[in-house]
Amino acid sequence: MTRFALAATAAIAVLAASLTMPAAAQDMTVGTLKISAPWARATPKGASVGGGYMTITNTGTAPERLIGGAAGISSRFEVHEMSMDKGVMRMRELAQGLEIKPGEKVELKPGGYHVMFMDLKQQLMPGQSFKATLQFEKAGKVEVSFAVHGIGAQSPGPAAGHAPGGMKH
Repeated sequence: MTRFALAATAAIAVLAASLTMPAAAQDMTVGTLKISAPWARATPKGASVGGGYMTITNTGTAPERLIGGAAGISSRFEVHEMSMDKGVMRMRELAQGLEIKPGEKVELKPGGYHVMFMDLKQQLMPGQSFKATLQFEKAGKVEVSFAVHGIGAQSPGPAAGHAPGGMKH
């Protein structure tokens, strides 16, 4: 094989791999808030809800609150909490939103705090990404991009699409 053909084959392999991997979520800072690694789990065909996750750090001196949001992929956007109650996992909407205290970091992750995309308009597929707007009490609207990982993903890490299981809502 000629050097040119070998180089072309390698370039095509790299391009193909990059097209099937979720785009790396961008960290962003808005005022005193740092929003890190927004990601979502892929959904099965016909699912009506999806979950979104990220880490939010408040570097300021006043509390902030994630009170809602919007996404073109769903009709509704809600902030939720999962917790154990007498051995039973419970999920509930946080009607007053999620407080991020000054100097603290809140991790939205499977089995804990998360955002819900309700009445999905499309299936969330691994490797895709979508835009959403987070609504904060003081910082206002912040547009982020969620990278979609595998159905059973537990984190946005490189092996995220290969984790077994997953939580159903």
